[in-house]
Amino acid sequence: MKTRDFSYFIERYNSFEMTEAERQWFLKEMENNEHLQREVELRRQTDEILKKSDVIALRLRLSDLEKNRHERLRTRTNRRTSVLRFAAVFAGAAVITGLIIFSGQTLTSEGIIDRYYQLYEAPSAQRSLAYEANADYILGLKYYNAHDYKNAAFQFSKVLEINPDDMQTHMLSGVSNMEDKKYSEAERSFTTVIDDNNNLFIESASWYLALCYVKTEEQDKAHELLVSIRNEGGIYSRDAKKVIRRLK
Repeated sequence: MKTRDFSYFIERYNSFEMTEAERQWFLKEMENNEHLQREVELRRQTDEILKKSDVIALRLRLSDLEKNRHERLRTRTNRRTSVLRFAAVFAGAAVITGLIIFSGQTLTSEGIIDRYYQLYEAPSAQRSLAYEANADYILGLKYYNAHDYKNAAFQFSKVLEINPDDMQTHMLSGVSNMEDKKYSEAERSFTTVIDDNNNLFIESASWYLALCYVKTEEQDKAHELLVSIRNEGGIYSRDAKKVIRRLK
């Protein structure tokens, strides 16, 4: 008697692909057929093992991929970290070198003037209401703002002939002469403002007088005045401290 091959039906049964009619028929076939029951169970276990093997293989594959990804990421991170460390070291070295070079470096008189001198800001015509009728002052202010310091100094000198106690004009006259490289005249103007000792321009006059001394190589006078400016803690004190360190 020929044994019936149930392989096709076992596969459909275990994969839940049978119709309900086929399933009922197959269950009846298994009722009194122990060999078929064992075959069905063996096939089911085999399928489970194969499924687990596929899962394990997939997990191993994914694990390998993830490991490789981490390795590549770590390599890039290490490379980036190395670059950043190098950049940080280089930047730090540059800063330290800069500090070494500049913190205690002396400068020539020209170098100090180039670095620390800024033109004194003249008041606008609108802020000079007291001078609105003074044509010489207004014209001097126009020359000053146009950087024509020779003519500015001339106009301011005309104002001071009439009003020698005008400290604001003395201040502007001093800066104009300083810009025109007439340092002796500038020093006299700034000294007049300082000696008056009762005006709003003393701090500025002291600072520009100190820079005049630097420019004319009067280092002792410059140092003495800069120390005074530094100790007073005014608006020029920080720059005064820096210039002191750089004086030859």
